[in-house]
Amino acid sequence: MEKIAITKYVRIAPSKAREVARLIQGKPAVAAMTTISLIPRKAARLIEQTLKSAVANAENDEKNGVDRSRLFVKEAVIGEGPTMKRFTPKARGSAGRIRKRSSHIRIIVSDRA
Repeated sequence: MEKIAITKYVRIAPSKAREVARLIQGKPAVAAMTTISLIPRKAARLIEQTLKSAVANAENDEKNGVDRSRLFVKEAVIGEGPTMKRFTPKARGSAGRIRKRSSHIRIIVSDRA
């Protein structure tokens, strides 16, 4: 049984969030939550919220709820969201581009390998 949690349009660059997501892939859900809670980064807080949501989805399933100790993180994917484009003034009347990136976080938890 697999359960999915998705957080969309999160204001963090996907490359920064992928560094944290790699740390939890394939780990048991309880160990992944412990690991994530100790990382002092914005991406860790956002991924932790999504992971908690995925675990809650699996526990509260009406047909076949699963104990959180049996779950593991099957997949943690950080996709690219839309990029906001802004400009800042530069020397001699030119403009410099600023790209404010966003991400979509998708976490799948499963109870079997």
